[in-house]
Amino acid sequence: MVALLGASIYEAKLRRIAETAPTLAIATSSSDRSPSASSQQPGTITLPLVSVIIPAYNEADNIEDCILSVLQGTPPSAPLEVWVLDDQSSDDTLAIAQTLQQTLNDPRLRVLAGKARPDQQTWMGKNWACTQAVEHARGAFLLFLDADVRLKPGAIVAALEFVQENQIDLLTLCPEVVCGCLAEWLVQPWMMSLLMAGFAFNEVNDPHAEAAFAAGMFMFFRRTAYEQVGGHQAVADQAVEDVELARRLKLKGLKLYYAIGANLASVRMYRSLAGVWEGWTKNWHLGSRRSLYISLLSATIMLWVCVLPWFGLVALLYQLETVGLTPVNGLAIALAVTTIAIQYRIRCSIERVAAIPPRYWWLTGIGGALVAAITIVSVIKTETGWGWTWRGRSLQLPNAGVRS
Repeated sequence: MVALLGASIYEAKLRRIAETAPTLAIATSSSDRSPSASSQQPGTITLPLVSVIIPAYNEADNIEDCILSVLQGTPPSAPLEVWVLDDQSSDDTLAIAQTLQQTLNDPRLRVLAGKARPDQQTWMGKNWACTQAVEHARGAFLLFLDADVRLKPGAIVAALEFVQENQIDLLTLCPEVVCGCLAEWLVQPWMMSLLMAGFAFNEVNDPHAEAAFAAGMFMFFRRTAYEQVGGHQAVADQAVEDVELARRLKLKGLKLYYAIGANLASVRMYRSLAGVWEGWTKNWHLGSRRSLYISLLSATIMLWVCVLPWFGLVALLYQLETVGLTPVNGLAIALAVTTIAIQYRIRCSIERVAAIPPRYWWLTGIGGALVAAITIVSVIKTETGWGWTWRGRSLQLPNAGVRS
């Protein structure tokens, strides 16, 4: 009964969020275009320059496809420059990007080898790479992309027009989340559910609400707003810099907009259980602003909603074999099965936002247990520094042991 109540509340919350979340789409015909776009004369460029910045560290598997999705998905007539900054990768990321630059001979593409991080300041994550690239970028708008993102044709122009028409200072999206290996199917949907519940779209978009969120994989800044909050240099010591930038932008009274963006971009964040584990244990507790309450609450929700119903059903079926069917255990089995059915409905709400089909939903118990373990280990790693790495690069957390 307790699990049924928890799952019902969680399902209702996620369904409401999914049904009310704003969605961005790419115009498919001239009648769908915005007035600013449709009024342009053939051959006339009225769009401002967009600088796409792709920081890359050990992204040999991703960098070429990411660059191609940007260049091939944007009309040659649209003002665009693409800056790829290799953050001293230990793999072939830089060589692949440079080879592609020579092969394409596209003047829009620029590839830079990043400098070593300054010793006098702590630089976390991709902040140093982004800061270096911005120094070269000339655009009135800055689009920061992770190398594992694939833009869909027309995405940049659609985002630019939306930002201009609605006077947005930072547009960030929840893209289509692509899953490949079993670990991704088990973990990614439920991580997305926690993000949905913790950062509801309408609350993030409400200028009067405290909630602030940005997905670093797709952040489309008005440059003046980016500079007003100090850019990545101002959050140099933040590993989860995207959320901190969004928070600072909102505190400045600037306009933040968060929307479903599966029609504009897709992302495959991790490709193995090891990658899923390393990535989420790196980010989760910091993304919760090192709040022990929030991190442990996330683990509790996963155990309550995802694990408890399956654990209870297995125990009840074992009892059925030993003592037979009684009115009490019959009712309990019915409640457990009903709760498990609600898990499928939760996955359908997640699909509406992150475009993750409810495949393997019947392994929810295992997925929930993994997510709970990830959130707990994330607390340990973040607060102690033990095993806190990203792709082999050891991470240093300032002020370890001090929670905000």
